Amino acid sequence: MLDCIEGDIKGCFDFISHDWLIANIPMDNVILKKWLKAGFMESGSWNPTEAGTPQGGIISPVLANMALDGLEAVLESHFGKKNTKASYKTKVNYVRYADDFVITGISKELLEDEVLPLVEAFMAERGQSLSKEKTLITHIEKGFDFLGQNVRKYDGKLLVKPSKKNVKTFLSNIRDYLNSHKTAPASAIIAKLNPMIRGWCNYHRWVCASEAFKYVDFRIWKMLWRWCRRIHKNRRKRWVKDKYFRTVGGRSWVFSAPRPKGEDGYYRLTYATQVKIERHVKIIATANCYLPEDEQYFESLTTRRLKKSLGGNLRLWRIAERQDFKCAVCHQQFGSEDEWDVHHIIRRVDGGNDNSSNLMMLHVNCHRQIHSVA
Repeated sequence: MLDCIEGDIKGCFDFISHDWLIANIPMDNVILKKWLKAGFMESGSWNPTEAGTPQGGIISPVLANMALDGLEAVLESHFGKKNTKASYKTKVNYVRYADDFVITGISKELLEDEVLPLVEAFMAERGQSLSKEKTLITHIEKGFDFLGQNVRKYDGKLLVKPSKKNVKTFLSNIRDYLNSHKTAPASAIIAKLNPMIRGWCNYHRWVCASEAFKYVDFRIWKMLWRWCRRIHKNRRKRWVKDKYFRTVGGRSWVFSAPRPKGEDGYYRLTYATQVKIERHVKIIATANCYLPEDEQYFESLTTRRLKKSLGGNLRLWRIAERQDFKCAVCHQQFGSEDEWDVHHIIRRVDGGNDNSSNLMMLHVNCHRQIHSVA
């Protein structure tokens, strides 16, 4: 089975060792020292900084990220690199985002006796330490939260879902907005809530989120119904429903607001269940977009990502239109059944970017030929 360390660094930004940063960060030490020793203003007075980097400082996240870099190499030196026999025996894997990290291991004993001492020594060298209260070792069947999502095995099957805490926080933000805008027009409510709902759903659309999306829709509907009833306390429920809710397609009770005079139709609330859930396709970890041998892989990846959004499809249409809907290599018309990729005119390794002006469309076979020649 599998156990996991849920790592929590005590005051990550506050205690990073200045001496370690100056000795190890590859940049001008004079400038770095001035940044670190600049101090901070509080209540109109200047205060010195002897350790740590100020939260909110432009360079602080970069310095913290560089300070925490290297733990994976330490773990690999003791337990083997990924996908090797040694790593399969211990199942020690490390994932970090900013100052949040998770380390897996074959047993709780391995994590407590061998892994944690390595992590603590790594942190201590940099002036940091783990929070004893918040750093937990959890069995995978009990699950753990990481970056707003819960990772847990159910009857031997690993599922990732939006965490209960994340769902609660999201709904709390919706509730707070509605409570502070009790007399706002429905159109303003929709204009505010739609990007909140889309943003939250787009973050979670890659995991098992269908039940969470249904729950969120129901809770938001209840909040909006209370909001409507609070405004029109003396009106019948049927009147309130007819004023604020419409049937759209097969969905009834869609919160809506009429557009301004002179415009037809209604503004409509986005529902979480309207967002299509797609399984995340893991990228090749060893691939590098600046290496010629990996260029085609990343260009195909860019194509797939562009096809998944309205804005991306519009970009692809404009690129194809610029080429008269013909392949830039064989000059044959793109057929409805043809497979194609985007290709960088100026390669990334030569300073090219992903702007539409630097992309052209090719048949997949033509794309393959270009890279085989290169």
